[in-house]
Amino acid sequence: MKKSYKINVDCANCANLMENEISKLTGINSATVNFMTQKIKLDIQDGVDVEEIIAKVTDICRDIEPECVISKC
Repeated sequence: MKKSYKINVDCANCANLMENEISKLTGINSATVNFMTQKIKLDIQDGVDVEEIIAKVTDICRDIEPECVISKC
């Protein structure tokens, strides 16, 4: 299942780091963090709890950029 969210990320390097770390999560097929559009696109495996994945994604993003916020489009 594909989901898109707004994300505030301050630099392209941080977006790349986030994308790489999120892609390693169990339950994620792929992740794209776009600095220019300030969007994150996730391809989540079927049967995975979306809220749980978003919580993990948020934790990863805040480890890289403490002020990061992810919200629904």
